[in-house]
Amino acid sequence: MDGLNKYIPLISRILLGLIFVLAGFGKLMDPAGNAGYVASGGLPGFFVWPAMALELLGGIALIIGFKARWVALALAGFSLLAAVLYHNNFADQVQMIMFLKNLAIAGGLLMVYVHGAGKYAVDK
Repeated sequence: MDGLNKYIPLISRILLGLIFVLAGFGKLMDPAGNAGYVASGGLPGFFVWPAMALELLGGIALIIGFKARWVALALAGFSLLAAVLYHNNFADQVQMIMFLKNLAIAGGLLMVYVHGAGKYAVDK
């Protein structure tokens, strides 16, 4: 089992980073529509651009293990902020699940922050 453990941080980074890359790519395909969604959380619509950049570039950086600790911390903060601003209607079960999903993602990212990218990373 120890032989497999050296691959776990890489697998974890891929799984965590993939959600951000896909979300960022989705924003890139419809920035105007996503700007409206950003505005629905009380932020100016133009914030879709930095969110898109963080998701795309941060997700890719996390996957390849480049500055993984700091990227993980930034994405954890982003996930927590998104949970609070956009998934706070706990009367809606789907929104509650989305809120908890964001908390779980932030938890995984904080583990990357504490333990680093692992053996198979650009940071090594």
